[in-house]
Amino acid sequence: MLANVSVLQSKLKLIDNSKAFQGFVIFVILVSALSIGAHTYHLPNWMEKGLLLLDIGITVFFAIEIVIRFLASDGPKRFFSNGWNIFDTIIVIGSLIPTGGSAILLARLLRIFRVLRLVSMIPELRMLVNALFKAIPRMGYIALLMFVIFYIYGAIGSMLFADINDFLWGDVSVAMLTLFRVSTFESWTSVMYETMAVYPLSWIYYLSFIFLTAFVFLNMMVGAVLDVMTQETAIMRAEEEAELSDDEKPASVADVAELKVQIEELKCLLLQKAS
Repeated sequence: MLANVSVLQSKLKLIDNSKAFQGFVIFVILVSALSIGAHTYHLPNWMEKGLLLLDIGITVFFAIEIVIRFLASDGPKRFFSNGWNIFDTIIVIGSLIPTGGSAILLARLLRIFRVLRLVSMIPELRMLVNALFKAIPRMGYIALLMFVIFYIYGAIGSMLFADINDFLWGDVSVAMLTLFRVSTFESWTSVMYETMAVYPLSWIYYLSFIFLTAFVFLNMMVGAVLDVMTQETAIMRAEEEAELSDDEKPASVADVAELKVQIEELKCLLLQKAS
C-alpha cells in the first residue's frame, strides 16, 4: 500500500514539475483573465453561456491542479509552509463559491484575483513580489522621514500662505495634501505663481521641497527596492544551482584547471611510450 502511494506521489511530482504542465497552467490563467474581461462587455446570450461553461471548466481545472500539487508535496506541513501555496489555495477555494445568489459580487471579485496566480507560477515574478515585501520595512522608514518633511513644510506653508488661498493652505492637513499635489507635479506651477505674487521668494520653498521629495526620497525608495532585488536574485540563482544534479552543474574554474593538468599528464605518458 505504501509502495503504491509512493509511486503515485512520484508520478504526481513529475506532472507538477513538468514544464508542459506549468506552461498549460499559465495558459489557463491567461484565458481566465481574458474571460473575466469579457464579462464586462455586453455580449449575446449564447456567448454569456459559453463564458459561464468556460469559467466552470477553469474552476474545476484549478481545483484539480491544486490537489495535484498538494498530493505531490511531502505532507500538508511542507505544502502549507510555502506562502504561495497558501495564496493559491485561498484563491482556488474562493473560486468555488457559486456566482449566483447574494454572494455573486464576492464570487466575481475572487475570480478576478485568479489572475494573481500568474505571479505564483512564474519564478521571476515571485522574486519581484518577495523583494517588494522584504523592502517594505526599509521603505517604511523612508516614508516616515518623508512624512516628517511633509509635516514641516505643510506647517510652514499653512503659516505663510493661508491668507493667500485658504482652500489650499487653510491648515496643516490641507497644506500636506497640496504639497502631495506639488510632489506629483500636478499643476504645481499655478500654486507656486499664486504665492509668488505675494511672496516673490516663495519659489525657494517649492523647489527645495521638490528636490527633497521627488529626487532624494524617491531615489532612496528605488535604491532600497533594487538592493533587496539584488539579494533575491542571488538567492534564486543559488536555489536553482542547488536543484541541479552534479552532472548538470557547470564546471568551475578549478575543475577546468584540474582537467588541463590531467590532459598534460596524459600527453607526457603517451610521449614516453612513443619514445
